[in-house]
Amino acid sequence: MESIPLLHGFSLLLLCLLLLRPRAVQGNAELRALMEVKAALDPEGRILASWTSKGDPCRGDFEGVACNEHGKVANISLQGKGLSGFISPAVAELQCLSGLYLHYNALRGEIPKEISNLTELSDLYLNVNNLSGRIPVEIGKMGSLQVLQLGYNQLTGAIPATLGDLTQLTRLYLSFNHLFGSIPVKLAQVPQLVVFDVQNNSLSGSVPSDLKRLNEGFQYGNNTGLCGVGFTSLKGCPSDDPLKPSKPEPFGQEIPQSANVTTHCNHSHCPKSSKSSAVKVVIGIVAMAVGGLVISLLAFALYRRRKQKIGSALEVSDSRLSTDQPKDFYRKSASPLISLEYSSGWDSLVDGRGGAGISQEVSQSFRFNLEEVECATQYFSDVNLLGKSNFAATYKGLLRDGTVVAVKSINKTSCKTEEADFLKGLKILTLLRHENLVGLRGFCCSRGRGECFLVYDFVINGSLSQYLDMKDNVNGRVLDWPTRVSIIKGIAKGIEYLHSNRPNKPALVHQNIAAEKVLIDHNFTPRLSGSGLHKLLADDVVYSTLKASAAMGYLAPEYTTIGRFTEKSDVYAFGVLVFQILTGKSNVSHLRLNSESAKLENLLDENLAGNFSIPEAAKLAGIALVCTGESPSQRPTMEAVLQQLSFSC
Repeated sequence: MESIPLLHGFSLLLLCLLLLRPRAVQGNAELRALMEVKAALDPEGRILASWTSKGDPCRGDFEGVACNEHGKVANISLQGKGLSGFISPAVAELQCLSGLYLHYNALRGEIPKEISNLTELSDLYLNVNNLSGRIPVEIGKMGSLQVLQLGYNQLTGAIPATLGDLTQLTRLYLSFNHLFGSIPVKLAQVPQLVVFDVQNNSLSGSVPSDLKRLNEGFQYGNNTGLCGVGFTSLKGCPSDDPLKPSKPEPFGQEIPQSANVTTHCNHSHCPKSSKSSAVKVVIGIVAMAVGGLVISLLAFALYRRRKQKIGSALEVSDSRLSTDQPKDFYRKSASPLISLEYSSGWDSLVDGRGGAGISQEVSQSFRFNLEEVECATQYFSDVNLLGKSNFAATYKGLLRDGTVVAVKSINKTSCKTEEADFLKGLKILTLLRHENLVGLRGFCCSRGRGECFLVYDFVINGSLSQYLDMKDNVNGRVLDWPTRVSIIKGIAKGIEYLHSNRPNKPALVHQNIAAEKVLIDHNFTPRLSGSGLHKLLADDVVYSTLKASAAMGYLAPEYTTIGRFTEKSDVYAFGVLVFQILTGKSNVSHLRLNSESAKLENLLDENLAGNFSIPEAAKLAGIALVCTGESPSQRPTMEAVLQQLSFSC
């Protein structure tokens, strides 16, 4: 009798193992595929050292790999890593991959045809590598593909006509390769296509007239064999050319078979005159003529229908398709562009909808597209990396107009999960405008990359922390007294602006004021960075940033009891900053206890060598002392602090 429960227990255990097994197999399959991809991309194993068979790609163990909500690999971002291997066909086993970014490396070999099995892939970036061979015709099967970047490689052969089957394709870059032959008509008729770049190849023949609709979106320079009517800088086609592009492949394959009626006729065996042969020839010619007429009518009807469908959109966007103003024609794309896109395809920034109430005018004025951000940062090259934290990385960038910017990359997993909350936070960031805040120039969020990018003004002289703990005036970076007073006043103005409730902005607590967050511009004007950033981040990420603040002494003591920030929390951090600026030291945790009894001269930075105003120094030390009071009620408001600074300094 005792064996029966035991048998039942064993059966249940076996059942559990069987139920769990398929999931483990699926996970192992993707892991094995990633390890094969690693072996191919990084043969020496030095760059992708974080990719190990014991790691979990969905827990952040694999650099550049992100997963979707179902635990499947959805994104591989390895641009600018210096990879010198090749692309393994095993990448095709990552069936849920939506973004593959391998550009700006030194990859060699051919593009594997198996890549066409990635039917969910929307973005394929392989540009700026050393890839060779032909473009696989199988790519035409990738129905979700929206952006195909193959420029700056060593690709040869003709442009596959099958690319014309990519109905969702919006941008196609094939420039700076060794492609030859004509441009397929079928490709020119892709309805969503807005950018088609074939510069610097060896293409020839008549350019399909449908490409006129792209205006500046069609780039064809340095292809001396191309000809056509209505294209700037293109020569007209020769008179023996019918001024029509070659027919699509289906016609090109069928017509010669029916028209070439005498090709296989051996004149030594064929009668010179035969009524039956002549009749067959006449019937064939008539059939060809009728067939051609029917096909022409059908093609014309389809063309008219398509023109009616997209005509209204082209009227609006044709004048804006230059590479300097790409905002409108990216709008319908689900690729990594300017609009916020989540797994549901939600895109309320585009049309001004959504609970956050971001107007279309505001969203457009702040929008960047991924290509602009990538080009500005040299595809997020480590050379341009300014800093990195657990949730974000910041890169230096150069825009097309020569403006230097700082691009902060935030992983989607670090952002607020509720779309409305994220949008509300983003709206607040767009409203902040003050001379003592780092200005937000725009944003760009990518579903494919799983990242959101904030584009800020670049502040040239670094952070305030670089001017602390200086000895012997190293490199002349010790701040003189007037500059220190000016910086303290500027910081106060910036915080007071955040705390104020104005018609165009709500009151806002910074929550993360520190020397690293105070940037110094070319005029040595202080500018607070990270203002409002916590409105975009998940609560656990915000909490993790507080640990560093607490370690440096910026965190107000009441946070440990009430667990929330107020304006008085920012006032406390400001007081710590004032102590740091006065002393020139980063560690000032002991100063508040000694400041009342210590001599003023002993508190101030010895690098000043006595060059300071004693009344001003005493006033500032007093402000720092009262701002760092233990109780929030003992601390002044930033408005009151600013008034004191205005009267006495």
